[in-house]
Amino acid sequence: PSSLSPHPSGSVAFLGLYLMFGYGASLICNLIGFVYPAYVSIKAIESSNKADDTTWLTYWVVYGFFSIAESFSDIFLYWFPFYYAGKCLFLVWCMAPVTWNGSQVLYQNVIRPCFLKHHETVDKVLGNLGTKALDTASSVTREGNVGPTVPLHFWG
Repeated sequence: PSSLSPHPSGSVAFLGLYLMFGYGASLICNLIGFVYPAYVSIKAIESSNKADDTTWLTYWVVYGFFSIAESFSDIFLYWFPFYYAGKCLFLVWCMAPVTWNGSQVLYQNVIRPCFLKHHETVDKVLGNLGTKALDTASSVTREGNVGPTVPLHFWG
């Protein structure tokens, strides 16, 4: 390597310091957690291999749960020093190409057991909401075909 080419460890160190002290650390952290996984997810969709689909679906489920949890805690956590560096490390762990990555660990030990315990109840609630939404849409459509509900003389 020439003396002018950047050294990978220097780039990683700069990124780490920037995530700890730099402006826009939230954006960079979110890009790290989104851009690469989105790219490899598209590649997984386009491949005939089912295993890579499962890997990246698992990542996105964990990412979704993390994003919802973070929306409640971010107001407090972002004040902590090194929060974005820790968040990036967490997201990198979740997408790491190892069997014990964060997505697999959290899905198998937290999300899946909770899902298996509650999915029938959630399915019933979602089914009821769907039925009510269809009934409401049908009712609105029927009422909309009848004519105006406000007398025309009211407007003018």
